[in-house]
Amino acid sequence: ICWDQWYPETARALMLMGADILLFPTAIGDEPASEDLDTSRLWRRAMVGHAVSNVVPVVASNRVGRESNGIGGDQTFYGHSFIANERGDLAADYGAEESGVLVAEFDLAEVAKNRAAFGFFRDRRPELYGRLVEDV
Repeated sequence: ICWDQWYPETARALMLMGADILLFPTAIGDEPASEDLDTSRLWRRAMVGHAVSNVVPVVASNRVGRESNGIGGDQTFYGHSFIANERGDLAADYGAEESGVLVAEFDLAEVAKNRAAFGFFRDRRPELYGRLVEDV
C-alpha cells in the first residue's frame, strides 16, 4: 500500500496471485524536505506502467489537500486519482484538487484474453530472476 506501488515486483506478484484489477490506495504529495519536487507525473507513469506491463486495469487513488506532516511542516497531496485500462489508457481521472468516486467498467474476460495475447506471463523466465530476491 502506497510505498509498495512504486515497485514493479509488487504489481507482478499480485498478478501471479490471481489479481484481475490492481488497486493502489495512496497518500502521496510533495516531499517535506523538498517541496519543489513534484513526483505526480512520475507516480502516474509508474502506475500506468503496471497496467501495461501486466495487461491489467489499475485503480490509483490519491489524497488531496494539505495537512501537517507531523515533523514541523505541511504536506500537499497532489490528487490525480485515476483508473487506467489494461493498455494504460485513462478510463476515468481527476485533477489535482478533485475528489469523489471514479467508476469504470471492464470486461474481465476480454482483459484476460488481451493478457494472454501478449504472452508476458507465458514467456516469463523465473530461473533468471534470483537477483530480485537477494539482499542488496
